[in-house]
Amino acid sequence: MDKKNSGVGVLDKAVAILSTLESGPHSLAELVAATGIARPTAHRLAVALEFHRLVARDLSGRFILGLRSGELAAAAGEDRLLAAAAPALAALRDATGESAQLYRRQGDVRICVAVAERLSGLRDSVPVGAALTMQAGSGAQILLAWEDSERIHRGLTNARFTAAQLAAVRRRGWAQSVGEREAGVASVSAPVRGPNNRVIAAVGISGPMERLGRQPGRLHAASVAATAARLSEYIKNS
Repeated sequence: MDKKNSGVGVLDKAVAILSTLESGPHSLAELVAATGIARPTAHRLAVALEFHRLVARDLSGRFILGLRSGELAAAAGEDRLLAAAAPALAALRDATGESAQLYRRQGDVRICVAVAERLSGLRDSVPVGAALTMQAGSGAQILLAWEDSERIHRGLTNARFTAAQLAAVRRRGWAQSVGEREAGVASVSAPVRGPNNRVIAAVGISGPMERLGRQPGRLHAASVAATAARLSEYIKNS
């Protein structure tokens, strides 16, 4: 039997759809092209998976992985990134004196999946589960910068940053923002990479411009990038 074929056709096709969505949002036509599944069958299975919250839709109506996938991974203890994130973010917070966050992209937004809050003084509080824009902020820059050219072009529509800024992010390996997402708030972020070197998350710190200034990367890029590198190494080797 083919290793990719369990013998249960409908299950194999559903898994093929979920595997395809790991790389990001897909329209129905893109799902059909990527999986080779007939359009009516692909639509029926995607809608059924949506009913069970294994698949969801982004703001453009494209199919994306649903929240149930993450819930199952967390319940099974398989989310290695989240397991490693808590101590890594706490260490980053202690090293920089600023709140530290971890974001994952979910369609047209980025979700805060872990946080280590600054213990006192002015904070930039982003609670776990918060959905933030993909059009502003250093975390958004990181999650968009290494996408393919078509997705970058789409993502730059109404964005507060430019293609030139994303090119600079790719060259230096980190991003900064000053007042992009919220007036008076600055941040620095770096990419967490999984298998095949794909960017799977953005780790960063944020705080008031009064502390971070207009070039927050000068202060904290090295610490943020080192944390991202450690998390990436952990994911790749675990």
